[in-house]
Amino acid sequence: MNQRNLEYVYPNNSRVDFPIADDKLLTKRYLEDASVPFPKNYHIYGYFFDLRTLAKDLADLHDFVIKPARGSGGGGIIVIVRKDEHYWYGVNGKPYSVEDIRRHLCDIIFGIYSFGIRDEAIIEQRILQHPTIDAIAAMGLADVRVIMYNDYPALAMMRLPTRASEGRANLHQGAIGVGIDIETGTTHHATMEGGFIDRHPDTGNELIGKEIAYWKEIIEIAKTVSKTVPLKYLGIDVALSVDGPKILEINVRPGIEIQNVNNKGMRDILSNIGTNSGA
Repeated sequence: MNQRNLEYVYPNNSRVDFPIADDKLLTKRYLEDASVPFPKNYHIYGYFFDLRTLAKDLADLHDFVIKPARGSGGGGIIVIVRKDEHYWYGVNGKPYSVEDIRRHLCDIIFGIYSFGIRDEAIIEQRILQHPTIDAIAAMGLADVRVIMYNDYPALAMMRLPTRASEGRANLHQGAIGVGIDIETGTTHHATMEGGFIDRHPDTGNELIGKEIAYWKEIIEIAKTVSKTVPLKYLGIDVALSVDGPKILEINVRPGIEIQNVNNKGMRDILSNIGTNSGA
């Protein structure tokens, strides 16, 4: 991890540019002219008094995602999937009143999920997952992470939620990592909690040999993002929706577990990219 930071993260990413990745609203603003597909923002709340219109703002929304602009590791994210006359319901069936949601948004603004730093709360469009991914793992929203170095893709993996991860696509919380061949978009290796697996533990569905839909589009989007931002070593997280890929976020300090997921070291790959790109 230290070697990654010293040889790639810090030399290729100026600290003054870190907020472009760390702040999800700034990421969207930075990329809005690059025709990169994002989930639509419905509402943004930066101050407590902004919440005076919350009930009216939510009245016509049946499904949406609440997230902190500067949160990390999935903290503070609530996915609402339906509503009835009195409540909105999360993916686990938990009901939320408008006051429950107001309290959560206050926590986000107060900085509970961003290390005590005042934050902004986002209510954005919920991504409806592509049916080919739902067929493998329907427990939550999966994503594809592509590591980009000097505008070239180095490694890629899909992160699949499980019951153990409580629907989160977080490898450290029990999600599955599935290595993807960069050239073909075909899955070739999968791990969960450090061990090799070939089937999803909850559904029994095979994980290896699957072709990821919209693969060429995913790689082109990753290249566009990489060429647009000044960060030259980063992870780009893409969700596969029913109508194509959408950017979830970019990460200036992507983890190195992707090497185990792909059963392949990244040092030689990055070295070759550096040589070919003149870095």
